[in-house]
Amino acid sequence: MAKRNIRLEKDPILYKISKEVTQMTNRNRELIGDMLETMYDADGVGLAAPQVGVLKRIVVIDVSEEGDEPVVLINPQIVELSGEQTGTEGCLSVPGKHGTVTRAEHVKVKALNEDMKEFEIEGDGLLARALQHEIDHLDGILYTSKVEGELVSNSEDEE
Repeated sequence: MAKRNIRLEKDPILYKISKEVTQMTNRNRELIGDMLETMYDADGVGLAAPQVGVLKRIVVIDVSEEGDEPVVLINPQIVELSGEQTGTEGCLSVPGKHGTVTRAEHVKVKALNEDMKEFEIEGDGLLARALQHEIDHLDGILYTSKVEGELVSNSEDEE
């Protein structure tokens, strides 16, 4: 595993649609390991492959308290949304800033795991927010396009 560089907001790759993964290869396994290492190193709760410069429909998420329960989603698709939550959101590709975003409170996602077996994951709260945020990345959408009001610099919170 190796830490990869996180692409930042101005990088055009972040605005492109990612391609479906058709088979699990050693290269894809290495990418997943690298994505997890990169996410943990950056203290993130999620990371999508485009954020490390790879246009593949792969997402890693870990919203656990200890950061030891990663979920890997390949070709994830949202199949159900319900409720509404409004809260603060940030992104590893937009460092030092956050904004208020409204998303579904509950989400159900269908995806493949690392063995290319289909599974479903459901989440509320932070997990629901992370799933929607990371899947948006696969479609070239950054949370900044959904911010209500202005983006805020993290340093402004400390003043």
